[in-house]
Amino acid sequence: MLGHLDGRFESADAEAEHRIAVLYQEFGGPLLRHVRKSTGNDLQWAEDVVQETLVRAWRNSARLQWEPSLLWAWLLTVARRIVIDGRRRKSVRPHEVEPPEVDMMAVPDGSERALSAMVVADALRSLSDEHREVIEQTYLRDRTISEAAEILGIPPGTVKSRLYYGIRALRELLRDKGVAG
Repeated sequence: MLGHLDGRFESADAEAEHRIAVLYQEFGGPLLRHVRKSTGNDLQWAEDVVQETLVRAWRNSARLQWEPSLLWAWLLTVARRIVIDGRRRKSVRPHEVEPPEVDMMAVPDGSERALSAMVVADALRSLSDEHREVIEQTYLRDRTISEAAEILGIPPGTVKSRLYYGIRALRELLRDKGVAG
């Protein structure tokens, strides 16, 4: 089986490369079938394991015993350890998921917010000037009751009263438009 590996070559590197090529030809298929069982029939992972096993064989080619049964046992042991290491790495890392299809992702477009702002602006225009002014000063310009009273030139109590009735009227307008519950 591996009898033709006993010949001498010009360099140790060439000899190691030749041995690995023959090793792959003779053991690659059976090793891949064996490793697929260990990887849960994950072909890509199994191919990676076989490749890493052969790389390790190439690195250790000077120390390996090239008798077929011993070589097969060594390959199986190395492959098994690589699979175990892979499982340990996977258990430590978070589970990998495929990214969703781009056309399936929901992208907020802001249209609902813009539409709501348009409806509220329209409802605000329907309010009396007094109610709209206090709502604009307190809610839209983020001013306190006292600041709004000073700007509008009215007492704070009047701002509070207009604000209460203005918000109440705004809610009714929005409810009539089917926006507010």
